[in-house]
Amino acid sequence: MSPPPPPLGRGRKRSGHTFDAALDDSELAAARTALSQGRWQTVRSLLARTGDDWDRRGHRVTVLAAEPYCAAWTRDWLLAEPDSGDAAVLLAHAQVRLALRGKEKPPRAREACRTAAARLPADPTPWLGLLMLESALGTEPEMWHCFAEIRARYADHHHAHHLVVARLAEQRTADGPLHAVYDFALDAAQRAPADSPLAVLPVVAHTERFRVLAATGHEPRDAAASGHWTGRRARQVMRSAFDWWLEWEQEGHPRRLIDLNFLAHAKVCEGRGAEAAALFHRIGDHATPSPWSYPDRDPYSAFRAARDTALGTA
Repeated sequence: MSPPPPPLGRGRKRSGHTFDAALDDSELAAARTALSQGRWQTVRSLLARTGDDWDRRGHRVTVLAAEPYCAAWTRDWLLAEPDSGDAAVLLAHAQVRLALRGKEKPPRAREACRTAAARLPADPTPWLGLLMLESALGTEPEMWHCFAEIRARYADHHHAHHLVVARLAEQRTADGPLHAVYDFALDAAQRAPADSPLAVLPVVAHTERFRVLAATGHEPRDAAASGHWTGRRARQVMRSAFDWWLEWEQEGHPRRLIDLNFLAHAKVCEGRGAEAAALFHRIGDHATPSPWSYPDRDPYSAFRAARDTALGTA
């Protein structure tokens, strides 16, 4: 599976390790395998069971859409069931993936997303596809429009908030307490319910800002040598997010392992080995390319080295 290029020119070295975007969702992994073999009926059943669990639906659709032959098999599904909203959403996301890889025209991907949105007006998932496209290729007003449409349908959409944070981190404004990415992340965390994983969003914002600053030479590329992780704001952000995680009881969130990778990475950069070790135990083998690749590293090597050091197995 070839993921799309990261938004806004985010540099990455190619890893020899294959990351599984399905994370620990075994049903999703099985459906993805079935789709690769042309058995779209398994995907239809999976999405029907997912219902309006919007974070899970978004996660499953984006992972399925990255399957290389997703667009072709989903068109077969639409031929069999022309009125299927789920098929329209999946095809739209597949076209977005292709557009991000330069293998589809962005206007066609946009039109597919809008067609899916018209079929399923209460579903934020078609707008998530548009947000993925506009956060990488569009203007900031276009991004905010898509984000507003998603929030109107599901205010705490996890993936959507992460996309906006990654885009805002690129803004060329002076780094400081008023940088837009910090304000956005803190506001979202404060507005979200007490059990929402958006509590970790300030850590994500701090990490995405490090990516940008290190890539542009404003911070050392070696996180251990960077003051980005040792300032007062950083300590407050890390402590509040880690304390929240210790009390969090919703272990079934579909994208929680992404948050745990961001939090473990932050604790490693902060030099808090014991806290990082607790997170690595929860992560297990479910590493994610971001943020271990920041600013331009082999993500799996960085993950393994950090994990081995924290667990004392280096």
